[in-house]
Amino acid sequence: MSASAAKVSKKELNSNHDGGDETSEKEQQEAIEHIDEVQNEIDRLNEQASEEILKVEQKYNKLRQPFFQKRSELIAKIPNFWVTTFVNHPQVSALLGEEDEEALHYLTRVEVTEFEDIKSGYRIDFYFDENMYFENKVLSKEIHLNESGDPTSKSTEIKWKPGKDLTSRSSQTQSKAGKKRQHEEPESFFTWFNDHADSGADELGEVIKDDIWPNPLQYYLVPDMEDEEGEGEDEDDDEEGLDDIDEEGEDDGEEEEDDDGEDDDGEDD
Repeated sequence: MSASAAKVSKKELNSNHDGGDETSEKEQQEAIEHIDEVQNEIDRLNEQASEEILKVEQKYNKLRQPFFQKRSELIAKIPNFWVTTFVNHPQVSALLGEEDEEALHYLTRVEVTEFEDIKSGYRIDFYFDENMYFENKVLSKEIHLNESGDPTSKSTEIKWKPGKDLTSRSSQTQSKAGKKRQHEEPESFFTWFNDHADSGADELGEVIKDDIWPNPLQYYLVPDMEDEEGEGEDEDDDEEGLDDIDEEGEDDGEEEEDDDGEDDDGEDD
């Protein structure tokens, strides 16, 4: 709100008070004008901070690249790393049908690249081994943000092998599954590459970029972590069981002592 607008609204407010103190009104108006000036300085600093934060992000984004490369080389030594990671992720797994999982078993590497200025968008590359579904070795999707902030996207055209187009078969799979099961199969994961209708709501891309890519290992290891927690609970249950046995043993011992004491008393009589 500008100082002039504040002045008008303030005058309208004070017009309802007959005999108002003109000096007090003037002081309040001056205070509002000073607040407006201070707020402008705060806004200027916020803009400056955003620019400097962006520079820091760009700097560390470059420093992280060698480590991302090293991580990718290590991941390549683990069979089915990426399909396991996606299946273990709650949001991504909800988008995977059975045939999607089969196709993703050929996925060997995932790379997320933010554009140099970071704020203008990013690209996700999926690298595949030779497979029965499509000819492509790499599938990519880019999200672009123009100066006005409107998002656009473009992606690799998938060259499906004859009879293997999972995106065209997803609707048929859903109708067949509906007859056999109450829940429907999700649309094919690969329809995401052709979906450019609402890039701003590209949840899958955001999940991969912001959640999975920074630390995919945590999702790859999800079952192992759950097993460890389960083993810990079993150990606690075992310990509780042993404690119960010990307590029962002590109780039995006390009862035997009591019975012996009663027998001794009877003999004395």
